[in-house]
Amino acid sequence: MKRPNILLTGTPGVGKTTLGKELAAKTNLIFVNVGDVAKEGQLYEGYDEEYDCPVLDEDRVIDELEDKMTDGGIIVDYHSCDFFPERWFNIVFVLRTETSFLYDRLESRGYRGKKLQDNLQCEIFQTIYEEAMSSYKEDIVHQLPSNTPEDMERNLDQIIQWIEQWIKDNN
Repeated sequence: MKRPNILLTGTPGVGKTTLGKELAAKTNLIFVNVGDVAKEGQLYEGYDEEYDCPVLDEDRVIDELEDKMTDGGIIVDYHSCDFFPERWFNIVFVLRTETSFLYDRLESRGYRGKKLQDNLQCEIFQTIYEEAMSSYKEDIVHQLPSNTPEDMERNLDQIIQWIEQWIKDNN
């Protein structure tokens, strides 16, 4: 593997896709939005009426991505992380957003009621961060604030520096 694999994870609305696309544009790594992959391949095992969304078939997603991940140079974006094989990632970034910002972002996406409240609670209780810490080696899991455009720029710069160092150290 000549280039690292990166996981961007966090509650919906924290900025994973925006950051991932910017990173890919600046580093020539390949951006993979798991939601888009699932949609294109119809990789679902049902529909959740309560949350008004399809239920991901995690095994089929793993099968779909396995070959890509082996070569390296992939940025994976998904709001959950515990089903991905640990061997896939060299580093995991959990984006975190203050609930006042997150509320507005989710509401503008049409999240309402239980779906909105559950996602805010997920952020408050650090659910995704804890999931990442229990799924991967602790030293590769990092939290990044994702509230403002300035946070995004700092995160971009920090991750690009990490990628450059990883490539130097591993090639």
